[in-house]
Amino acid sequence: MIRISEAEAVVMEVLWEAHPLAAEDVIARVAGRNDWAEATVKTLLNRLLNKGAISAVKERRRYLYAPRVQRDAWVLEESSSLLERLFDGRVAPLVAHFSQHRKLGRDDVAELRRLLEELDDDQP
Repeated sequence: MIRISEAEAVVMEVLWEAHPLAAEDVIARVAGRNDWAEATVKTLLNRLLNKGAISAVKERRRYLYAPRVQRDAWVLEESSSLLERLFDGRVAPLVAHFSQHRKLGRDDVAELRRLLEELDDDQP
């Protein structure tokens, strides 16, 4: 899987939301999230292009960029990598960690209960 940095992920999020986009469109959409210079966004687009994470198609005098990596695949790879590095590939210690540090709100606990019930219902 292609490694995408935190800064590159901001650009990818813009492209996952809408594509294809010209560089100036990406710059305008990123401006609402970060205070980056135009050159910074163009550098990130070039990095992503060189990694193969995005594609570029020339249209008249500009390039239109689109993601080549699907967001779901990237999220799966990133979350799996985090679990492996920090929790030996196990989800329960991750949840316990957030619970111990009071990072789970009432809504989070309700959602976890619902997910666990669904998992129990799917078991033979």
